[in-house]
Amino acid sequence: MASVKQFQVTFDCAEPERLARFWCEVLGYVVPPPPEGFGSWDDFDRTLPSEDQGKWFACVDPSGAGPRLLFQRVPEDKVVKNRVHLCVRAGTGLVGEERLATLEAERARLAALGAAHVRTMLADGVNESCIVMQDIEGNEFCLD
Repeated sequence: MASVKQFQVTFDCAEPERLARFWCEVLGYVVPPPPEGFGSWDDFDRTLPSEDQGKWFACVDPSGAGPRLLFQRVPEDKVVKNRVHLCVRAGTGLVGEERLATLEAERARLAALGAAHVRTMLADGVNESCIVMQDIEGNEFCLD
């Protein structure tokens, strides 16, 4: 039997720190402490060559259970739908109107942070409701 592997989810983006801090708010993640000997990530960043400053930023699940998220700056703009997206489990265990109300409340919270509502997919007798959104750089994700 194969062993379970830990993994990191990496986002290509334009503004790594801004996008990482957005996802911290979405998921309840935190920015890890800077490397030993540095008082802040800004202090660390200033030691890098200018072309590498602000090139990446990360956030982690404070409980250690979830994957680390890495955000890395890339020169090209996002031009098509992302091929991997996160499903944020905001309504786990809920059904019907209670689930939809919970998802709508989370949609409103994330919209205040800059996320965009794409569409709401209502329960159809087979699947429960979910909401498709975009983060602050246009990456699609779902509230389910």
